[in-house]
Amino acid sequence: MTITQLLYVLAVSEHKNFTKAAHNCHVTQPTLSMQVQKLEEELNIQIFDRTKKPIELTNVGKKIVNQAKNIVAEAER
Repeated sequence: MTITQLLYVLAVSEHKNFTKAAHNCHVTQPTLSMQVQKLEEELNIQIFDRTKKPIELTNVGKKIVNQAKNIVAEAER
């Protein structure tokens, strides 16, 4: 798990769209998607429900986003 992956998750959570999140993070959409997928695989969870438009957080994804906000805030301090 990296801070970058957490930032990408937060961006997708905010924009509810991988393409917009990637643009906001100044990376390509495949790069962002791959990093989010790697994090999901590492944690063995699904953070986003990709079947819905706009993309929604799963229940566990909501918990991950709350923790990610705290971790990123601490890292920035």
